[in-house]
Amino acid sequence: MGPVLAGVLQLVALIAALALAYRPLGDYMARVYSSDKHLRVEKWIYKGIGANPNTEMRWPAYLRSVLAFSAVGVLFLYLLQRVQGILPGSLGFSSIDPDQAFNTAASFVSNTNWQSYYGEQAMGHVVQTGGLAVQNFVSAAVGIAVAVALVRGFARSRTGELGNFWADMVRGVIRILLPIAVVSAIVLVACGAIQNFAGIHAVGQFMGGSQEWNGGAVASQEAIKELGTNGGGYFNANSAHPFENPTPFSNLFEIFLILLIPFALTRTFGRMVGSVRQGYAILATMVTIWIGFTALMMWTEFAHHGPAFDIAGGAMEGKENRFGVGGSSIFAVATTLTSTGAVDSFHSSFTGLGGGITMLGMQLGEIAPGGTGSGLYGMLIMAIIAVFIAGLMVGRTPEYLGKKIGTREIKFAACYILITPALVLVFAAAAMALPTPGNSMTNSGAHGFSEILYAYTSAANNNGSAFAGLNADTQWFNSTLGLCMLLGRFLPMVFVLALAGSLAEQKPVPATAGTLRTEKPLFTGLLVGAILIITGLTYFPALALGPLAEGLAS
Repeated sequence: MGPVLAGVLQLVALIAALALAYRPLGDYMARVYSSDKHLRVEKWIYKGIGANPNTEMRWPAYLRSVLAFSAVGVLFLYLLQRVQGILPGSLGFSSIDPDQAFNTAASFVSNTNWQSYYGEQAMGHVVQTGGLAVQNFVSAAVGIAVAVALVRGFARSRTGELGNFWADMVRGVIRILLPIAVVSAIVLVACGAIQNFAGIHAVGQFMGGSQEWNGGAVASQEAIKELGTNGGGYFNANSAHPFENPTPFSNLFEIFLILLIPFALTRTFGRMVGSVRQGYAILATMVTIWIGFTALMMWTEFAHHGPAFDIAGGAMEGKENRFGVGGSSIFAVATTLTSTGAVDSFHSSFTGLGGGITMLGMQLGEIAPGGTGSGLYGMLIMAIIAVFIAGLMVGRTPEYLGKKIGTREIKFAACYILITPALVLVFAAAAMALPTPGNSMTNSGAHGFSEILYAYTSAANNNGSAFAGLNADTQWFNSTLGLCMLLGRFLPMVFVLALAGSLAEQKPVPATAGTLRTEKPLFTGLLVGAILIITGLTYFPALALGPLAEGLAS
């Protein structure tokens, strides 16, 4: 079997698995967030944190709860790293420096999971399992909760109430993420991923010296890392490491986990708003972009440019032989079109255009299908923009799901789509203009600029993957990237929840003959076009200086 055919068959198998899980998981999540009953363990948690899960919240209260919970998470994770040196199970590692501790705390609480450290050389078992793994669960649950709040804004009328954040967050962890993660961890252990609390030990003699590895609860963290679109690796090599991702099957299974909840949430959305066809329209938009990017990535990486590429079956630099070009290409697109950031290959070693595709996937806003929750609410914001554009074309007041998109709503949506590009471009420009940050670049020219642009794109979009050539463990990058992660995560949530509150207060508008049918293929095409055009106009000058210049020159 040729490498191209193997890659295509992997993609077909992945699509089939996602299709089988789509309906049952989507319907289940709709029931979870529509139920008024609480499990016994959930009641214990509510009692422990002093929350009343039956109290409905308006958007300011919902937002305050999100920010307060996340702020406590940042502080706890920061302090845990700062005292690591005196904790049991630290494996002899010292406490983390203040700037790196801030960067890591901001990273994992914001669901970015950017890492400016070597996992196996910096973090002990307590920080890995009691700090990082916990945030992998709760940060993903926060994203789903905000998405559900926006969906309730569309589904409800004449009320500003969006549900209860504490109930939504706890249910996301207890009823959705935890059960799937447990089963997934068992599958990964069966594939060969490690799961232990072993210390550091030598594994053999190499060139006159010994090589050392430390164990860890890797399979359990790997499962929620992918399922919650987190991405932080237990080891520096991330999902390219055989302890995290041992076989081609585990590689495909991890891609499945990355895409599972973001795609299924479109079904949840359709159920909660009372029209599964609306969910299918959003799903079709996500799938169109995802398949298009995957096909383009496989084409660029399989394209042969000389004897070395012919012999290797494609651009194999930076890729694992056990995954090949096909598996690595599918993983790279999945992880950058979502807010995962896990890598099974090094994006810096992709072809010039291949590296540009990973960067563009993040710059779209990671909405195809995006992160757990963040992908859905990002796509719904873009749907509102598309409806507004269509309204301008025909001279009608735009409507979406029976709600008028007026001045207030479009201002919230516009602020949402402007925040992330502003963070990326301003900080990237500052890093290139100042003398010190440029010293962290391994490469010069277009590829060196891509390293900087990729880093801020990854941070502001809460992705977490890196271009691998940039030394980001400096005070400048730890501080500015940490700031980008927090602002890129929580400022958009302000406008999402404000928009949700505004929509929930409206009374439904009856559909007429002139109403845009947003469940039809025409709207899907309009939405795809709006996403690509807005992103292209925003980022094309920067992309032209980086990956496009490199790709056209090769």
